[in-house]
Amino acid sequence: MGKIKIVAISDTHNRHPQVEVPDGDILIHAGDITSKGAIRDVRRFNNFLGELPHKHKIVIAGNHDFCFEREPQAAQKELTNCIYLQDSEVVVEGIKFYGSPWQPWFFDWAFNLQRGEEIRRKWELIPHDTNVLITHGPPLGYGDKIVRGDAVGCEDLLNKVVEIKPRYHIFGHIHEDYGISQNEDTTFINASTCTLAYKPTNPPVVFEYILS
Repeated sequence: MGKIKIVAISDTHNRHPQVEVPDGDILIHAGDITSKGAIRDVRRFNNFLGELPHKHKIVIAGNHDFCFEREPQAAQKELTNCIYLQDSEVVVEGIKFYGSPWQPWFFDWAFNLQRGEEIRRKWELIPHDTNVLITHGPPLGYGDKIVRGDAVGCEDLLNKVVEIKPRYHIFGHIHEDYGISQNEDTTFINASTCTLAYKPTNPPVVFEYILS
């Protein structure tokens, strides 16, 4: 039985040079790499990833990362120092990761879908044997409270997580509810690096995945 050290960050919004990223086996970024989705910012982020020591790096896009929705080939081409997931999976060190950038409609940002059937179709793509789920937005009730106290996570995403029981669910999007929560099957990690004021002061979340 081995251990894999995973480091999770999210919502760095071009402020990645200010983030002190601890070493580990796998680095995960759960979206909002950029502020407004410029290709040049993806290029700079990729250079940042290339300087980090982690053996594996897994990245998804978020609602600020417009270029991954509007110019997917050009944007993805810039990410040479990581594995990019968009409604797709990868097995790394015996762990199955699945990544998806979508969230319920949020103003007119990227990767928006209407609640209900439209977004549910995306969650139906998540494999039942997913070990670590990475989405940009949170599920309902976990790491999803905005500053006025409303829970804005996706109910259909929560239903899928309860159904498939991944060991970990990593996300961001709601900066003000950074932190870790759990139900009996899954550890939920809101890894938002930036605060509500867009200061990159929330530390990366580090945990050990125990291989069975």
